[in-house]
Amino acid sequence: MSKAKLKKYLQTLSKEQVIEVMLELYDARKEAKDYLEFYLTPDSKAELEKCKKTIRQEFFPTRGFLEKPSFAKCRKVISDFQKLKTEPTYVADLMLFYIEQGCEYTVTFGDMWEQYYITLENNFDKAMKFIFMHGLLAQYYERIEKLLDNASNCGWGFYDTLSEIYHQYR
Repeated sequence: MSKAKLKKYLQTLSKEQVIEVMLELYDARKEAKDYLEFYLTPDSKAELEKCKKTIRQEFFPTRGFLEKPSFAKCRKVISDFQKLKTEPTYVADLMLFYIEQGCEYTVTFGDMWEQYYITLENNFDKAMKFIFMHGLLAQYYERIEKLLDNASNCGWGFYDTLSEIYHQYR
């Protein structure tokens, strides 16, 4: 169903019916519940911390050890956070945090497989594009430099690739 079709249908409903649809949606989907709660009481900092905790858990679970962190889950956390329409500084923070966790994981547990590095490199490129597009490079300069310094302890030419990506935007 398209947005236009949905809008047309919702316009045929009474206010009470629209409220009922929203309440059913709230109960039916966790994503809808989270979005509506954020919409009603937006707290970007709290939501950012919640997202960081979820990403951190992928790399460093409170209990046990994950041999392969789920990059798909981390990307979904970032994507869902972006959909909340928070300020770009919060999104950039989360994007960099994800890469930082990947670097820390490598430093902690040793060299990783090639696709691990490629995935982080691609996500670093996305983060740099986002940061550059929103004029945030000066704000995140020191943090990115530190991230690159930490990446020098990783393998597979990871540092070199991240440096190349970074220097495209400097």
